[in-house]
Amino acid sequence: MNPINLVLNVLWLIFCGIWMAIAYTVAALICFILIVTIPFGIASLRIAGFVLWPFGRTTVPKRDAGAASCIGNVIWVIFAGWWLAIGHLITSIPLFLSIIGIPFGWANLKLIPISLTPLGHEVVPTDVAFGGR
Repeated sequence: MNPINLVLNVLWLIFCGIWMAIAYTVAALICFILIVTIPFGIASLRIAGFVLWPFGRTTVPKRDAGAASCIGNVIWVIFAGWWLAIGHLITSIPLFLSIIGIPFGWANLKLIPISLTPLGHEVVPTDVAFGGR
């Protein structure tokens, strides 16, 4: 791991990563309790790991994602996605108020699309996603 990414991830974890990861974990636990929504819980845990340690990783669409992922994402947005998106928006506001927090505020806003549509995406290292190394 790049030392800069390590420093950014540690600062991210302290300022907002842990809180958003907890929110995704709570959403996953609710999905696991409801049994029918277990795939949503698995997706939520995957995104919780990404939100916990985002720098040096990104999300890419799965090639084999089909109509079921699209329908699932619509259901996800209705029941949990918009709450998590609002969480990202709210946690970005105090980050924007400090000069050090501005990059983290932008990173938080960039996580909103994946919070709305977690199905049909996978988390990969940034250099793999952009063809590096």
